[in-house]
Amino acid sequence: MPGQSERERLAVDLIRQLWACGHKAYLVGGCVRDRLLGVAPSDFDIATDAPPSRVQTLFPGALLVGAHFGVVIVRDGDAQVEVSTFRSEGSYSDGRRPDAVRFETDPALDAQRRDFTINALMEDPCSGDILDFVGGRADLGNKTIRAIGDAGRRFQEDHLRMLRAVRFAARLSFSIEGKTREAISQQAGFVRTVSAERVRDELVRIMTEGGASRGLELLDELSLLAHVLPEVKALRGVEQPPEFHPEGDVWTHVLLMLEKMGVATASLAFGVLLHDVGKPLTFRRADRIRFDGHAELGAAISAGVLERLRFSKEDIGRVTALVANHMRFKDVLKMHTSTLKRFLRLPHFEEHLELHRLDCLASNGHRDSYDFVRQKLDELSVEVLHPQRLISGHDLIAAGYSPGPAFSEALKTVETAQLEGEAHTRNEALMIAKRVLEQKC
Repeated sequence: MPGQSERERLAVDLIRQLWACGHKAYLVGGCVRDRLLGVAPSDFDIATDAPPSRVQTLFPGALLVGAHFGVVIVRDGDAQVEVSTFRSEGSYSDGRRPDAVRFETDPALDAQRRDFTINALMEDPCSGDILDFVGGRADLGNKTIRAIGDAGRRFQEDHLRMLRAVRFAARLSFSIEGKTREAISQQAGFVRTVSAERVRDELVRIMTEGGASRGLELLDELSLLAHVLPEVKALRGVEQPPEFHPEGDVWTHVLLMLEKMGVATASLAFGVLLHDVGKPLTFRRADRIRFDGHAELGAAISAGVLERLRFSKEDIGRVTALVANHMRFKDVLKMHTSTLKRFLRLPHFEEHLELHRLDCLASNGHRDSYDFVRQKLDELSVEVLHPQRLISGHDLIAAGYSPGPAFSEALKTVETAQLEGEAHTRNEALMIAKRVLEQKC
């Protein structure tokens, strides 16, 4: 992967060449915002008065990826920079794309069509001059997310911008300006018209780019959560037994876990978010508050949520496994050796363990199970957790048995004995398998 310096070098070189050829050109958007905040940008974008055909002429091999929007990708090795022509836009009848685009020569007109003031700043990296047509520098200083111009109109143009406002506010620890907040709350229901894939990608960013707990709170405060994740909204007010959860209801518990989570994979973040999603439907009062079967139900609910958001099958499998297995840690101290070893070798077990650690930190703080598992992982080698099989189905056929459903049970019994340290040789394994098979006959 190219280093940050490669992308920056390419962007600065392109800007120099555009100016040398008589064009205006600036860094624009998130990279300028991040540079002013002292954060290394992940991408560099350029805005210029040069039309797309001119950009392609000046930089042979440049790829036109958005003819209607004047967007060209320029590559140098593995580094790439997006170069877009200044433009103004017409109305957005579909709530996502402008019906008409007009290329401009005035950078101020380009700034006016962007979403938030802090994302409309432009910079000449050669001189260091900053172009600010919408008050973005003041909002950076005041730590404020503010829609450009009429906030209601900005969100009518692209409903996803409501989620983007939450993401920037959460990640940067900024507040959302009053009229911008009001417009989001009023139009929150329109987020349901945004494609599931776009909503998914924005939610992943909210959950993984930093400030996930604040992001979830903002989604709820701005009436967005009920539309994008109603199953999570349902966690609010669900009581928990105070002896295990002195922190309060399920909603508070999840917020605390997200607050302590730090940088996380998407699967871990959504595992934390959804791990107790089965509790509202399994709540009952007996000798104490109980949630019988909430992990199993929660896994099924989580699968439905993730499928609705068009997550990949792999991601759905990872998250639902986290939800389904998170209660098993309470039993690790009394598990049979074979059961424990099978548990410890679950795929991506490091995520299971981290979710459990966060679960402990955000509840009663008891870490006995966590410390025990951590110790076992240090003690047990990969070979011990994943021993080479002593026999296979071919060995059972060679011993004169006909293949059938009992083969699976026999081989699992052999593996259990092997994990328990009760079988070490092929002959011992065959004797165990034969006993199982003969009982089934």
